[in-house]
Amino acid sequence: MKLTLDLDAKLPTGALGLAVAPDGSAACVACANGALYYVDLDSGDADPFDEKHSSFASGCVLLPDGKVLISGGYDGALLWHEVETGRCLRRVAAHNFWNWQLALSPDGRQLATTTGQYIPGGWKYEPAAETEPSVKVFDTATGNLVASFTHTPPVMSCGFNADGQYLAAANMMGEVRVWDLQSKFGSPPVAQWTSPDFTSWGTIKSHHYCGGIYGLAFAPDGKSLLGCGMGPMTDPMAGNGKMTWQRWNWQKGEKLDQIKDGQHGAGLMETVAWHPDGTHFIMAGRQAQGTWNLAVFNSADGNLVQSLDTKKRITQARFSADGTRLILSGAIGQPQRKDGKWPSWGRLQVYRVGV
Repeated sequence: MKLTLDLDAKLPTGALGLAVAPDGSAACVACANGALYYVDLDSGDADPFDEKHSSFASGCVLLPDGKVLISGGYDGALLWHEVETGRCLRRVAAHNFWNWQLALSPDGRQLATTTGQYIPGGWKYEPAAETEPSVKVFDTATGNLVASFTHTPPVMSCGFNADGQYLAAANMMGEVRVWDLQSKFGSPPVAQWTSPDFTSWGTIKSHHYCGGIYGLAFAPDGKSLLGCGMGPMTDPMAGNGKMTWQRWNWQKGEKLDQIKDGQHGAGLMETVAWHPDGTHFIMAGRQAQGTWNLAVFNSADGNLVQSLDTKKRITQARFSADGTRLILSGAIGQPQRKDGKWPSWGRLQVYRVGV
């Protein structure tokens, strides 16, 4: 697989969430100013939706017909937006804390959302118990809560399997849990395991945990689950842990593969995405040290195929449904006001996928 840059578009502010239209011609992005934008993937033109979140807009998903966008934010709210008119159709108070990530079931009927705040719960600085269910599932047609599950907060990522029966979610401590969505509220997971390769404990400067599994994605065939994040480091504030992905047999909680020694740098990896044919996957994020912040891996042997330094922070990566385009959302630099104005520091990139 070979990636060729076709579009590098500026956005008013950093982009945190991304959803791609069914036909691959446009994308919706959730941004740090609370706004949602509809972006033409050929021209890069961006049009805002009418309603904003009162804090960062952290994620968004498009329903399968492309007519409705649902967004989540650090205000704990979920907003339903009509794509054609830009107007807000519904607002739901989903969480008492931030929404970290959203995931849409393949049939578009269910929306999963994760939350949770890291508050030390004891002298070992282990996370305190949740104050609300860390994983919730909503009906996209009505906005009603249809399921909720317990986890150890904060829960950073989630994803549905191909037929929508199972939901996986992972947290800051590298704990992964998988639930059967045909079960009742609060039912125990059908599988769970912990990978210490995604968590850091500070031994210098500051003493606390940080890290986590920031991206989760079931393989297209449903047999394995892929996660990404950042490996351990002695100073959590430095953000220079090992760029890490692991792949598990999710039914048994067994590790199948992981990033190879010598193929990684240092930094936080925030997103993973499978190519629709299942032969390759993408991992991307922020680079602290090394030569790349975006890489393509062969799913058969886990080896790196191509890597790029985009000179940006990548927050989300999505393939178009036909697999011919890779779309990235993110940001560039630390913004500084110039002449009283903020620069356009958000970015949306489109790469053409070739062989």
